[in-house]
Amino acid sequence: MIKGKVIVLGISGGIAAYKGAELARLFVKAEAEVHVVMTAHAQEFVTPLTFQSLTGNPVHTDLFDLYQEKEIGHISLADRADLVVVAPCTANLVGKVAAGLADDLLSTTLMATKAPVLFAPAMNVNMWENPLYQRNQRILTEAGYHFIDPVSGLLACGWEGMGKLADPEEIFFASQALLTEQDLAGETVLVTAGPTREELDPVRYLSNYSSGKMGYAIARAAILRGARVILVSGPSALQPPAGAEFMAVTSAAEMYDQVLTRAGEATVIIKAAAVADYRPVRRADQKVKKQDDSLNLQLEKTPDILAELGRRKGSALLVGFAAETENLLQNAQAKLHAKQLDLIVANDVSLPGCGFDAETNAVRILFADGHEVQVPQQPKARVADRLLDEVVALRSKASDD
Repeated sequence: MIKGKVIVLGISGGIAAYKGAELARLFVKAEAEVHVVMTAHAQEFVTPLTFQSLTGNPVHTDLFDLYQEKEIGHISLADRADLVVVAPCTANLVGKVAAGLADDLLSTTLMATKAPVLFAPAMNVNMWENPLYQRNQRILTEAGYHFIDPVSGLLACGWEGMGKLADPEEIFFASQALLTEQDLAGETVLVTAGPTREELDPVRYLSNYSSGKMGYAIARAAILRGARVILVSGPSALQPPAGAEFMAVTSAAEMYDQVLTRAGEATVIIKAAAVADYRPVRRADQKVKKQDDSLNLQLEKTPDILAELGRRKGSALLVGFAAETENLLQNAQAKLHAKQLDLIVANDVSLPGCGFDAETNAVRILFADGHEVQVPQQPKARVADRLLDEVVALRSKASDD
């Protein structure tokens, strides 16, 4: 989505200009070609050398610099850009662009480009709430420009409220979305992620090693591709992706209730959670004390969410996961057919780099019609996209039929 793209990063004058350096680093890390344009006021907060060191490219500051104009220039910048991001963006710059003014290199580039433009405003809370500023943002939004609103917090001016620049990671995420084909637009994707915990007493529980990384990667990828995403997650240290309708649960029973409640809204259901198969028959009200040499636990089955979804199966595409340590294909195929899935993602969690909490995965995607797709070991974000490619293809085929 970002690799190889030309990103023009505009930095306007505000204390949050230093966060633009972190955003530039994220773009560079994603292998984008980054060209930074700084206003005169931005250079009072951060030096151009900072951005030149991060991007490996000269920083553009002067509309009338003949060398820059000859080599790249504001028109060339505007033409070459796949995306223009302004972070931070001041109220002054938004006002200028809304009025059609172009009196420096950044505003001239913004007026000349036909690439998508993303503004990330940062300003005093009173400026943010000023009806004139809000009018200017509405004008630009209606004209097709994109905004990622500031967040609430303690501002550099000492005030507290809306106006703090959005986190660079969120700006990067919004940038990815603008460069991603919206092939899941109109779809509602319900994703489950993470483990569940089945309590023995107030301080102990049965669980597994799932981190939620695969499910969260799927949710994030689906949002980038334009889907409405409902994410139901067991306990996880991960931050839910921006834009997801997030529901936190703890036990298998809680996940069952939430998933079955929301399943009717979904056109695609992806069950990536590692749900506990068994739970204690009785939960002790108080901590079980250590007394005998052994402790016997009586367990019972938890509700089978995927099987129930299969029984209720309507028009929604149903995707399951099979985390196995032996007989991968046989076990996955049995689960695929027994639970009436459209496809199942099988992975051998005993392989190095493919187990719970790993950053990478290698999977085999098995389909109800018998064919199979192998996805070699790679970051989970890429595995998620490869899975969604197959989901899009099946949804498209269903629409054609």
